[in-house]
Amino acid sequence: MRLFKILSIRQLKPYFKSSFRFYAQETKARENPIIMKLDTPEFSSLFTVELLTLASIFKNHNYELRIAGGAVRDLLMNKKPKDLDFATNATPDQMKEMFNKEGVRMINNNGEKHGTITPRINNNQNFEVTTLRIDKKTDGRHAEVEFTKDWKLDANRRDLTINSMFLGLDGTLYDYFHGYDDLMKRRVVFVGDARKRIQEDYLRILRYFRFYGRIAEVPDNHDRDTLDAIKENGAGLAQISGERIWMEFSLILAGNFWGSLVEDIIKCGLGPHMGMPKEPDVESFIELYNSGKNIELNPVSRMTPLFRNEDEFLDLNARLKMSSSHRDMGLFIIAHRNDNITLRWCKYNTIMLQQRAKLSSIQEWIKEMLTYKHETALLDEYAKWQIPRFPVSGRVLKDHGVPMDRNTARVINKLKEYWVDHDCALDDKQILEQVPAVLEEIKNTSPPRSPNVQRKKKKV
Repeated sequence: MRLFKILSIRQLKPYFKSSFRFYAQETKARENPIIMKLDTPEFSSLFTVELLTLASIFKNHNYELRIAGGAVRDLLMNKKPKDLDFATNATPDQMKEMFNKEGVRMINNNGEKHGTITPRINNNQNFEVTTLRIDKKTDGRHAEVEFTKDWKLDANRRDLTINSMFLGLDGTLYDYFHGYDDLMKRRVVFVGDARKRIQEDYLRILRYFRFYGRIAEVPDNHDRDTLDAIKENGAGLAQISGERIWMEFSLILAGNFWGSLVEDIIKCGLGPHMGMPKEPDVESFIELYNSGKNIELNPVSRMTPLFRNEDEFLDLNARLKMSSSHRDMGLFIIAHRNDNITLRWCKYNTIMLQQRAKLSSIQEWIKEMLTYKHETALLDEYAKWQIPRFPVSGRVLKDHGVPMDRNTARVINKLKEYWVDHDCALDDKQILEQVPAVLEEIKNTSPPRSPNVQRKKKKV
């Protein structure tokens, strides 16, 4: 019985190549992870009374506590982190037992199944502390975790090398996968095999581009194998919720090299899985990017050139489920980006006649539009402009014999149009002179009323 099929060297070559790459990347780890001690003002400023109390609790119970993830990266770049995440070799049960003994209240039990316990120290400061973990099983979106006491295994499950470091509270930097070297070189790469990391959570594809915009010093300096891994696994983004995709994508659009990175995303074939049209208008998008790299624009405004019409943008919104404010701003930009904008257009027509949105929202959209079109002078004038008040109210119309019925709103809007056409300079008497003509126009254009049908009284 023949158990093995003999393969030629040529046939075996792809297997050797793949296995070597996997082996080389998976075993890329320091023998001694301790590489330096950090002593900076940013690091020292973290030590509140509450953090010192937390540290002493772990030390007294013989458990180790280290700062983890993005906070370590920020501190190494001389930035004070906005959020602190901690890792420990204590299990969740051990932490709960320890905090109960110390009389420390714990909040937010939702994170416990993932290994996160949140003690509130001195009833003043909360700390999220997570047990070291390994991914037992992943499906591209969620992970079933298993707790461990091995710091290297926890580092190995993280996405990027620059996010896989730990910092002891004495300043000792633990770097298992050369994250410090990559950070100093402004290099963004996955921990170990990029394909494996991506397949554990496909959102890591967009996290890669987001961190490239935060860390890299120049655009288009990607690791070729990383881009190949992204292209091969891009379809996995279809499994990720639109809200998570928009969270990452909006941060990419707000970061450095946003135009170059979005172009890379499209070249990698990710667009359709994110809700973009099959053939987005990349040329117009890059034109905006090149003309306004240093202009502060909302992430939504920055991406609108990719869409040729409102329908394409609405398809994106159906996928990403943006907030109504982001959706409406995008639709406004697309609807008016080719208009001949003058100060009069900005002041009157748009503000006064677009009644479906709040005035404050319309003002924000107009400012965004003027920034988008580089209308600096108009933007300055618009910022100083005071909105005129329409001098005729419904009560005034009623006193002048205008019936209060289904056509009242139409009468007011027609009078506003007349007022706006005269640069909002007419007083109430001049506006009221138009009432007879407006009523006659509405009478001639209104559809006939349906015959009155006596409604049946509801039984009580």
